[in-house]
Amino acid sequence: MTRFSRSSKTARWKALWVAVLTALLAVALSSCGVPRGGGTSLSFPGLSTTEVSFTGNGGVTLHGSVVAPPADGTAHPAVVLVQGAGPVTRGEFAAEAEAFARRGIVTLVYDKRTAGYSSVHRDYSVLADDALAGVLLLRARPGVDPARTGIWGLSEGAWVAALAADRSTDVSFLVTVGAVGLSPARQQAWSYGEFLQHAGVSGSLRQMMQNTGVRQTVAAGLFPEADYDPVPSWEQVRQPVLALWGTLDREAAPVESSGIVRQALERGGNTDWTIRFVPGARHDLHVTADGGFDRPDGLAPGSADLVASWIDGRPVPAGAAPPQQDRVSSALAPLAWYESPWGQLGALVLFALAFLGYPLTAAVRRIRRVRVATRTPLPTRGAARLLAVFGAATVLGWLGYFLFLVLTAAGFVGPVVLGRPLPWLVLQLLAVCTVLATARTARVSWLHRTELGRGARCRLGLLITAGAVFVPWALYWGLLRP
Repeated sequence: MTRFSRSSKTARWKALWVAVLTALLAVALSSCGVPRGGGTSLSFPGLSTTEVSFTGNGGVTLHGSVVAPPADGTAHPAVVLVQGAGPVTRGEFAAEAEAFARRGIVTLVYDKRTAGYSSVHRDYSVLADDALAGVLLLRARPGVDPARTGIWGLSEGAWVAALAADRSTDVSFLVTVGAVGLSPARQQAWSYGEFLQHAGVSGSLRQMMQNTGVRQTVAAGLFPEADYDPVPSWEQVRQPVLALWGTLDREAAPVESSGIVRQALERGGNTDWTIRFVPGARHDLHVTADGGFDRPDGLAPGSADLVASWIDGRPVPAGAAPPQQDRVSSALAPLAWYESPWGQLGALVLFALAFLGYPLTAAVRRIRRVRVATRTPLPTRGAARLLAVFGAATVLGWLGYFLFLVLTAAGFVGPVVLGRPLPWLVLQLLAVCTVLATARTARVSWLHRTELGRGARCRLGLLITAGAVFVPWALYWGLLRP
């Protein structure tokens, strides 16, 4: 009975920790306003576009568009486009759908499910079933050659596509773009380093995002499928494979990932694979004006022709040489006992009670006009107020900025000064002020200890305790490191 009670308590704490951070992440997402492609119907001059619905895993109805060349009495190859990470809608793949259809390939693009898929929960097996349902829909359509119907998957969609191909011989071929051979958490840590280095960020923030930030996000349950291993599914793929990476891919660790995918296919006995690097293209094979760190809309020249030629069985050009990957990804160590998410939640609760509770308690006492025999000395009150203000500003600012960086994959950090983004530099200055205010509050409280009432001693004791805990906490998160 005791063991069951402890387990239940642990589960409740973890659920609370996930709920708190999920709510904060949702607030950040709603305020960020990152534009997304619309889920409305598509239309292209000279092409046939049909709105369709089909049933995915668990009976979920999915909506999409079939974009096809004009009917000419022949059976065309067909492909299902499988999205990358996030709540992606068909509008984000309008360029690919149009480009493939103009090259004689019937293309299905659909809105990703929202039921059972979110920023904190996803299942690639479920998404693979959705993709296979799309394949069945295309195979049954007039003007489609069922023997030449495959899947095109981008990034996360490449994991999904490989799973789907392993499950069904209905998938005739596989095209992947920006496939990641690493686990999602390891890949994300590598990508953080790329984007932060490009922004000119060095020091504690970069180290924190690549290590502490990723590991804590995983442990808190905010990084779904973080340890997913894509290698076993690649080893089971028997269909012809065209795997593409942009030479300016800053998200997929392209050199490492291409090697992992090639080796997995070879171990599985697949000899019908083609690996190519598209020059001047970023992660999604779109053109880039900023070395792969921007997010433009246009497809890289020649990328659609390459895919269409390969599907038609025509020779494909050799492509660009593999890019130079300056940094190799690193495995992420498990959290030590003192890094537990419950410890982090406990620290945040303590900070909230102390840094936010102190001024709130004082305000309530003023409103109620509570009189005490011995008032809190002015020096102590001033120091305590400064500690509460600096502490609250630091913790809330850190939490908001960290969640924003997670949400945007560290692609937008703000102006960089002295190797630090301006928001991070401000947070570090506030952290120093919090430490100094803690020392001053402790000193004046000790000097005036005989003048303090019991209530004042309790409130100051909680505040000073929070300030003391803040020091190792801020060191851990890099706020007190260069």
